[in-house]
Amino acid sequence: MTIPTRTPTPAKPAERSYASSSVPRHLARGALGLGLIAVPIALVPTLGPFVLLAAPLSLIAFRGCPTCWAVGLVQTLSRDRLRRECVDGVCTLVRADEAHRQEHTGDQGRIAA
Repeated sequence: MTIPTRTPTPAKPAERSYASSSVPRHLARGALGLGLIAVPIALVPTLGPFVLLAAPLSLIAFRGCPTCWAVGLVQTLSRDRLRRECVDGVCTLVRADEAHRQEHTGDQGRIAA
């Protein structure tokens, strides 16, 4: 008796999103992260170097680093404004309002990606 084997299906790579649910919330996270870096550095002369232990907490607010926060800001701002469409192996970026119009009229006004 042979045991049937399964061929593993490749997993679709998950898209990493640093976006927040709203722009004000994302800006608040940025302000908190910046404060957790700047305030400990400013307080070193008065409180000593131990206050610098608070600076790594900024990584939680930034969800990584300041660059990750900036990428998340762009993702938050562009959410629901652009949609990626792939047809016959050619992928393009389409404005969400144009994509909705294309579905109903068949218009092909696309932005090349």
